[in-house]
Parts: sequence; C-alpha cells; structure tokens
Amino acid sequence: MLKNKPSKDMIQKLKVSIPMLALALACGCAAKGDYTGLEYAPQMYHSVPYEPLTQIKDEEAGKWLSNREDEKGEFYNSNPNNPYAQNVRKPVEGTVRRNPNDMLPYRLEKDDITAAAAIENPFPASEEIIAEGRRLYTQFCQHCHGASGKGDGKAGVAYAGVPSYTAPAQRNLSQGHIFHVITHGIRRMGAHGSQISEDKRWKIARYVQTLQQQ
Repeated sequence: MLKNKPSKDMIQKLKVSIPMLALALACGCAAKGDYTGLEYAPQMYHSVPYEPLTQIKDEEAGKWLSNREDEKGEFYNSNPNNPYAQNVRKPVEGTVRRNPNDMLPYRLEKDDITAAAAIENPFPASEEIIAEGRRLYTQFCQHCHGASGKGDGKAGVAYAGVPSYTAPAQRNLSQGHIFHVITHGIRRMGAHGSQISEDKRWKIARYVQTLQQQ
C-alpha cells in the first residue's frame, strides 16, 4: 500500500520553515558580549586556570555542565592556595615595575641633581625622537621657555627670570640634568613629573639639547 505523498502546500511550508529553523539555530549559537552562545562540550572551551579579573567562590556555580576532575562547578575559579581564595597575587618580593620601554622607575630625589646629571638619555638623538620632543616641548614648555628656548615665552616674559638655553650656565647642562629638572622642578620652575610621563620627559630633553646648540 502506497503512503500518501506530501502535498505541494506542505512542501512549500517545509521550504520556508527549514531555512528559518537553521537561521534560528545559527543565531542561537552566535556569541555576543558576555553571552557565549550555545556550545557543544563547553568544558572544552572554558579553562580551569585562575583568571585574575574574575572571582567566583561558589563551588556549585556551573555544576550542571561541569565534568571537572575536582567535581566543582564549571564556573568556580577561586584559588584554594591563597588564604583569601583570591586569584590576584602580590608580585614576587624584589620585583621592580618597568614601563613599556623597559625603563626602571626614576627614584632620584629633588636634591640628587648631581647624580642625575650623570644619567644618559635612553632615547637616541634621532630625527623621530627630536621631532616628538619638539611637539611635546611646544605643548608643555614653550609658554615659559619660548619657541627657541630663549626664555621669551608669554609666561616667561610676564614673570621674568626664565634663562635662555644658550646662556653659558645652561648650554652645557646634561640630558640627565634637564630630565631631573623637568621631573622635580628648580627654583621658580614647578615639578612636571606628575604631568609628563618619563618617556616624554626624556624626549623633551633631547629637543632641548638642540636648542642649547643654537
């Protein structure tokens, strides 16, 4: 006995519904933001290692989908080796932070200017560095020291006493000395260490060197 063949109307409905179903499944699997989407074997995608920016102490969190050997929930990620179960650990004793250019923090105090004078500029006197130093000088220094370093900036003229970089006492100052003065200030000049990053201070010093030689 032959079975009834599907009608043309049913075939048409299947042609419409099957693609829609496939589209819905595809959308459901798509990840977006904090939603991971539908996942096959999620325990293969979520690592057990501790992540420093999350802190889930509930050992049952994600228990329903976990197959961890320690029998804890998939989302539990606290560190049992830490007395507070924290994932963020203190740096090893003696660790020293370096900036992106691998430079150590500048630790000389304001009165250590003699020691500072012996420090060499970590940036070369290349065209690129000097061009960047000039841009920074224009932004942070020109209003007092003037465009050519003669101490004739608008603020320098108003408050007087800003020396020229070509003056005998200024033209031979070392890069380390200039950097130190930018950092801590000197006499009427205020400290700029909190306003200008270490890298930028060294680049400004490179440009000031060109003004000393004019």
